[in-house]
Amino acid sequence: MVEALKGRGYRVVAPTVRDQAIVYGDIDGADELPRGWGDVQEAGRYRLARRDDEALFGYAVGPQSWKAHLHPSVQRLWTARRRGDAVTVEAEPPAAERFAFIGVRACELKAIAIQDRVFLGGAHVDPYYQARREGAFIVAVNCGQAGGTCFCVSMDAGPRVEAGFDLALTELLDGEHRFLVEAGSAAGREVLAGLSTRPAAEADVAAAETVIARTAASMGRQMRSDDLHDLLLGNLEHPRWDEVADRCLTCANCTMVCPTCFCTSAEDASDLAGAESSRTQRWDSCFTLDFSHMGGGSVRASARSRYRQWMTHKLATWVDQFGSSGCVGCGRCISWCPVGIDITEEAAAIRASRADAVEAGS
Repeated sequence: MVEALKGRGYRVVAPTVRDQAIVYGDIDGADELPRGWGDVQEAGRYRLARRDDEALFGYAVGPQSWKAHLHPSVQRLWTARRRGDAVTVEAEPPAAERFAFIGVRACELKAIAIQDRVFLGGAHVDPYYQARREGAFIVAVNCGQAGGTCFCVSMDAGPRVEAGFDLALTELLDGEHRFLVEAGSAAGREVLAGLSTRPAAEADVAAAETVIARTAASMGRQMRSDDLHDLLLGNLEHPRWDEVADRCLTCANCTMVCPTCFCTSAEDASDLAGAESSRTQRWDSCFTLDFSHMGGGSVRASARSRYRQWMTHKLATWVDQFGSSGCVGCGRCISWCPVGIDITEEAAAIRASRADAVEAGS
């Protein structure tokens, strides 16, 4: 498959092991995939662990998401050059390369669909995102292993891949190491036709269903999501915001690893001679003081206000903006928080105290 995609001119990006984590990088062959590696994740904790099999996709998710390739952290927008009295401004052209992503999980596909709505669904389309997105070939993977911080079932985002893929794989390890593959597009069927395959037997399909069901039943976390919008917006002055602020470092890790967060800022720079300047778009975060800085200072100066802004936007006002939650239950914000703040725990605490208050009042 890797050879077939490279032969069609795709830049193949897939999970690899680097710096003691599963990260997405360019590969030339399947031998660069994380064979035999799994991961252990809990609040504020992540480590790789050897499995007792040869699984290629036997981990949950790592610190990176596909956002890093579709909506890169640094994007030059334009460059201005002065030659004598004349100034020319040249917009940075969108990237021409086409990506093939291998190993995209259901929660990540849901995250890509959410970012599609943000960057492509409104009146102002992001041409850089559009170019990368339209040229992408997606090889998805149904999850065979739930992580300790995963809660995609709660957010209706996995572990089964439903849509938005060209090919979808289910890794089967029941004696014979093999993959059940499903084509989800004409491009996927074309690639599949050129691979060495055999028709799937009923036993293969049943085995794949068992893998997905087992994963769904073993989620590391859960979060009731049907009432989150009203719950959070109705408790903006809840004392729990102060409690979480006492722990929060406002480091922005949660927004950097989140596959749906999209906030950016723009930076202008010029050379020492004043002959050339440029504007660059960079990832930013609602956890930074500068992000809400206005004429009189930062609108959200406290850790309390910044954590509340992030959580209420992610789970409540995102629905008002885009018609869906901004959370896909991947658990990255829990695993990669240095102090182990758990978004599912915070939502549950607010709900429990409200229930206690109602009971006391009755």
